Amino acid sequence: MAARATLDPNGAGEALAETVLRHCPPPAGALVGGFWPMGDEIDIRPLMRRLSDAGHSLALPVTPRRGQPLTFRRWAWGETLVSGRFGTSIPAETAETVTPEALLVPLLAFDERGCRLGYGGGFYDRTLAGLPGIWAVGVAFAAQQVAKVPSGAHDVFLHGIATEAGFLRTER
Repeated sequence: MAARATLDPNGAGEALAETVLRHCPPPAGALVGGFWPMGDEIDIRPLMRRLSDAGHSLALPVTPRRGQPLTFRRWAWGETLVSGRFGTSIPAETAETVTPEALLVPLLAFDERGCRLGYGGGFYDRTLAGLPGIWAVGVAFAAQQVAKVPSGAHDVFLHGIATEAGFLRTER
């Protein structure tokens, strides 16, 4: 995270949107589960806005108790968000709970094999395991790529990893 904190985010969100839409767009009309960026995460809001403008419905995750997968609530671009666990921003409790058909996954680090490191709670691993075959792409700054990320049997690989600098296909 220290390296990520030194990055200049100006323009990275728009470049990330270009990467995703050019190299790995979600299936047409898919309900896309994204996230509201926190701290020094890459800003996926330009991508979420462009997906909404292209006719995709959106959803944002709600972090449950440890040991559980994420749940998602429908969210339309511009709707008010409320505070969630761990400093997240989430749709109001009145928003419909939905199952995404495509998923944007935040990353702490990744390697050339497509192994990824999250924030340690296992929420996305459990979520991905419960959604076999879902279109899932990790999003991060290119500088978050490291030589090797440890992986285990519980890790679920993504279709690819998109950054402001390009796309790494990881399908196995």
